[in-house]
Amino acid sequence: MSISLDKLKALRKQAGLATAAPVEPAAPMAFVGAASAAKPAMGDPAALPVAPDASVSSPASDTAVASRLTPLPQKPKTESSGFGWAALRRLLATRNRAIAPAQQVERGPVDRDLPGTEIAPGLHLIEAFIPQAIPTQALSLAFSKRPEESVAPQDLLFFDTETTGLAGGTGTRAFMIGAADWHHDAARGEGLRVRQLLMSTMGAESAMLELFASWLAPTTVLSSYNGRCYDAPLLKTRYRLARRGDPISALDHVDLLFPTRRRYRGTWENCRLATIERQLLLIAREDDLPGSEAPAAWLSYLRGGSARNLRRVGEHNHQDVVTLAQLFLRLVQAEADERAELALEAER
Repeated sequence: MSISLDKLKALRKQAGLATAAPVEPAAPMAFVGAASAAKPAMGDPAALPVAPDASVSSPASDTAVASRLTPLPQKPKTESSGFGWAALRRLLATRNRAIAPAQQVERGPVDRDLPGTEIAPGLHLIEAFIPQAIPTQALSLAFSKRPEESVAPQDLLFFDTETTGLAGGTGTRAFMIGAADWHHDAARGEGLRVRQLLMSTMGAESAMLELFASWLAPTTVLSSYNGRCYDAPLLKTRYRLARRGDPISALDHVDLLFPTRRRYRGTWENCRLATIERQLLLIAREDDLPGSEAPAAWLSYLRGGSARNLRRVGEHNHQDVVTLAQLFLRLVQAEADERAELALEAER
């Protein structure tokens, strides 16, 4: 007699061992009486005594056999095997940390102090005075290929702008205009007067354009460094967009970039204003903010940021217009020296 595989599975299922691995059917064995049969090992289903005919069984015999079956020990579930609970808890903890709001860092008050005096809503005027002797004679424009022309020193207005971008166009505006001129002050004497207009809001542009126009006279001669191609056209555009008259187009304009290039091209690595003032005028700037970073400094201030970099923009602009005045005098002197040498050689 032998027990069938299906019968064995049914018995195992009845005993609660359905998830255990299947076992091979037991080998045939003769049925002997219960008194003379060897006691089978506990938990070994192959050694269990079976009915004489596996196909014919009674409920009593099935219950007796099932009562003698011992469930196989199952492998306990551990947190280290596979993707356990510990790994799941670690994943959830990581996720909770990722979505937790960042803690607010306590900071001090933001530095929002701007230099100068607010003369209109959002418009600041910054003034400085550098004592120096005003040239006593008219300055020749021969260095600018205008040998028959000259200009009175006090008619010159050196100017430079700081803008919201370097590409130009109608979307670019000047948020700072710096100007320097030789001026005689009753209290301070002779010197170079530096005036700067700084916008701290978008709505201050109209007031800034109006005040800058008041600094210009019909006899004013503008002087800049690449201002003929960039600064002047940009300001003209802003005047037109503000529906104001253009005070710039009617004025004479001496751009120092082109005569500087003609005289010093190839002498140094480039003819940028910073290079010229360092190599020719021996001016060394400290903690200078490059002009390319000026737009970011202004936009950061408008968004509630610190005014520190915006003050550095003002210092950069101040030095630019002071350098223009010194460069103008140096170009006039260099042209005069060259003409004197040519005259001496002609006499020899």
